[in-house]
Amino acid sequence: MRESIKYILAALICTSALSCKKFLEKTPYDLSPVGYYETEKELTAGIAGVYDRLAGIYGSVWLYRLGLEADEGYYARNNLPQGPQNFNFSASHNDVAVIWRTLYEGIFRANFLLENIDKNTSINEDFRNRIRGEAYALRAHFYFMLVQQFGGVPLILQATKDSNENMDIPRTSAKEIYDQVLIDFKAAESLVADISSVKHGGRITKSAVRGMLARVCLYMAGEPLKDVAKYAEAKEWAAKVIDDVSAAHKLNPDFTEVFKNYARDQYDIGESIWEVEFWGNRTDTYTETGFVGFANGPITSNALTGNGFGGVKVTAKLYFKYLPDDERRDWTIANFTYVNSGPEGNKNMLTSTAEGAIYNREAAKWRREFETLKPKATGQTPQNFPLLRFSDILLMYAEADFYASNKTVTATAIEYLNQVRRRAHGKLKPEAENVAEHDISLQIDASEFETTLRDERMREFAFEQLRKFDLIRWGTFLLEMRSVVDRMNVVNPNAANLYAKERFVNAQDEKHLLWPIPSIEMTMNKAMVQNPGW
Repeated sequence: MRESIKYILAALICTSALSCKKFLEKTPYDLSPVGYYETEKELTAGIAGVYDRLAGIYGSVWLYRLGLEADEGYYARNNLPQGPQNFNFSASHNDVAVIWRTLYEGIFRANFLLENIDKNTSINEDFRNRIRGEAYALRAHFYFMLVQQFGGVPLILQATKDSNENMDIPRTSAKEIYDQVLIDFKAAESLVADISSVKHGGRITKSAVRGMLARVCLYMAGEPLKDVAKYAEAKEWAAKVIDDVSAAHKLNPDFTEVFKNYARDQYDIGESIWEVEFWGNRTDTYTETGFVGFANGPITSNALTGNGFGGVKVTAKLYFKYLPDDERRDWTIANFTYVNSGPEGNKNMLTSTAEGAIYNREAAKWRREFETLKPKATGQTPQNFPLLRFSDILLMYAEADFYASNKTVTATAIEYLNQVRRRAHGKLKPEAENVAEHDISLQIDASEFETTLRDERMREFAFEQLRKFDLIRWGTFLLEMRSVVDRMNVVNPNAANLYAKERFVNAQDEKHLLWPIPSIEMTMNKAMVQNPGW
């Protein structure tokens, strides 16, 4: 992707005027593909423009405000500003409007490219099909994000060139949106390249599409659709990734190396199947940086370490989900504070594990001290953000297998769960002893297996923007947010963190299972209906 993404600027010149105009303004620009989409280079620029909208989501406030509305952590400020992250906002909040607009911009760019991809049929058909497949997959992902956050939304599958055509479009049901997501991902699966030929996770591959199909099917099987037949399909798609000999996916033996690789801008396609690309340090021509490691990493003003905003602090609930020898705990949750001067990575270690003190610890999966591109920019970083890791494939298979077999615990599900647990405790490293020390037994009770699997997902994917949606599909979001408040009431954290409690209290209103349709959309689209409670 790095070779092709440098054409993003050209793509944006072509596509920035092509976004869904009803979401932005009444009068569209004049559009014409005349003279464009005629060469492989121009098609590459077109798909780069679609990928760019991923960066528009995952490189900004999604990292520390909007994507972390669950029980693992909270927005780390000394007050309670209004916003989705604190469940005290309205439909007019700008962050919600920005996410809505950005996702529809991505959808429109994909639609426009799909309509023009065969303009010059002398371009190699395999090349065109690969671009086509990526456009389908990206459109699917954008709609998947929309339906998770907003429920049913307008379904637009053609590039609109006249504002009068798409001014008043009613909502399509959540089920129909999910069905379209499946259609697009399945269309992409036969068109995109194998990850073994792409050799990196920055571009959509068969492994990525199959893994996303497993994820989408799991969501359809849970709340609110409850299409339980999708568990079997989720299992099948996950198995295709696991059993793909040529892709050779496997867990990185060291959990911390997964995230150090993102900082170093190194690929590990065994583990990291799909990731959002960022690179540069604001000194090069084609820089496209994000805020990974700055917004969601530990705070510091040490330029050698790499400035950090410290936007996320953790809950004691998350911290105490880990066993003391779980290597994920002190990597996911900082057991240190960075020093604002001195050498790169200069830090002071934290010693107190009193529950009240845990709320002051910061999320630390993405650490700027491991960035190898120098000098480090003040706020922007080159670190990629993971959308799909192989550990997720293993745990999705285990979950889908469990529910598809009427809550029967199978040997395969146990093995895949145990692979993730072994890695967490350092048991996949060459020097490891007593490898099965933390293995779950096949004789485990079904109810205990269900709890263990859900807790494992929390431990493994904390701060990767998956937890809220896991809780919603399990039907436990309100319960788990209440449990954070109950724990705080018992421990009574110090006064500096009392505002965080209010955030979890606010979250217990059922309307927060969905975001509101943005006010600007409600105003401009007379066919739109607002979500309940908003």
